[in-house]
Amino acid sequence: MRLTLTALFGLAASPALAAGDKPFFSLGNTDFVVSIAFLIFIGILLYFKVPTLVTGMLDKRAEGIKSELDEAKALREEAQALLASYERKQKEVQEQADRIVASAKEEASNAAAAAKDDIAKSITRRLAAAEEQIASAEANAVKEVRDQAIAVAVAAAKEVLAKQMDAKSAGAMIDASIETVGEKLH
Repeated sequence: MRLTLTALFGLAASPALAAGDKPFFSLGNTDFVVSIAFLIFIGILLYFKVPTLVTGMLDKRAEGIKSELDEAKALREEAQALLASYERKQKEVQEQADRIVASAKEEASNAAAAAKDDIAKSITRRLAAAEEQIASAEANAVKEVRDQAIAVAVAAAKEVLAKQMDAKSAGAMIDASIETVGEKLH
């Protein structure tokens, strides 16, 4: 502080001494009056602890910013945890959907096998009944196979196919099943 005042007086004295006509330490010299006013102003600032207040305000501002940063970091971590949770749930749902599809396929193939057995028994009974009714028995068997295949496929895979397949894919699958059964009958 003393060094600062000495440097201030040294700087203030230089122009005053260069003026030459009035002594520096008189109230008639404006440089001296300005220097005294400046020192009084600095003294008032120090007396009312303005630097401490400014430092305190800056510290509060820094603490506020730090708390906002900490809150943002906590929110980010929470969002990452939530994202990871949703990704796990999505994976579990996908696995469950895959299990449902596999189960529906297995049930559909079992139902198709049962339908094939029923068709074979029906054809055997109809052939034994009368040879002249073969044409009508084949038509009835094809119709019965279609009805049973549709009913079994709808009952077994209704929920899975409604969610997993569009109408075009479902129609193609049914047509392929009908063609397969038709080829086995003829």
